[in-house]
Amino acid sequence: MIAHLQGKLVEKNPTDVIIDCGGVGYQVNISLHTFSLIPNAENIKLYTHLQIKEDAHTLFGFAEKSEREIFRMLLSVSGIGASIARTMLSSIEPRQIINAIASGDVGVIQSIKGIGSKTAQRVILDLKEKVLKLYDLDEVSVVQNNTNRDEALSALEVLGFVRKTSEKVVEKIVKEDPEATVETIIKKALKSL
Repeated sequence: MIAHLQGKLVEKNPTDVIIDCGGVGYQVNISLHTFSLIPNAENIKLYTHLQIKEDAHTLFGFAEKSEREIFRMLLSVSGIGASIARTMLSSIEPRQIINAIASGDVGVIQSIKGIGSKTAQRVILDLKEKVLKLYDLDEVSVVQNNTNRDEALSALEVLGFVRKTSEKVVEKIVKEDPEATVETIIKKALKSL
C-alpha cells in the first residue's frame, strides 16, 4: 500500500525514524543496517513495508530495495515475524544472510539472537531455492571465516573487478586449495579473470 516515504527527517534512532511527509509524521521501524545507511541529511527516502494487524498498522523502512525484499522473504517463513526479521537484518548484513541461506550455513543464521536451530533450518529449507534463483547464485559452499578469501576479494574489487565474478573465481580457488594464501588466491584469480 505504501511503497516508499520521502520527506524531512525529524528524528533518527537506531530502531526507528520519524519522517515528515507534507505535515504528517510517519514513525518507521528500521534495522541497524538501514540506520547506518541513512544520511544525516534533511530529506530522506525509505522503501517501506506496511504490516497490518488487528491492533496496529506498522511501517518498516529500508534504505535499499534489496533489504526490503530480503525482509519480505524472511516474513514468508513460518515462525518468523516482523520483529525477528528486523533483528536478523540488524544482526548481520543482508548480503551475509543471502550467502548463509544459499550455502545452507545454519550456524550463521542460528548465531542471531532469538533464532534457534529449527528456525534456522526452516529459513534455509524454505528460502534456499528462491535465493539461488533470485540472486542468480550457484550453490556456494562458503568456507567459514576464511579471511584470506575475504582479503583477496577486497583486493580484486579495488583492482576494478566485479565482485560477483570475482567471488565465483575465488570460491573455486579456495575449494581446490583451502590453505591458499591471499597472494596465491589473487594471482590465480588474475589468471582466470
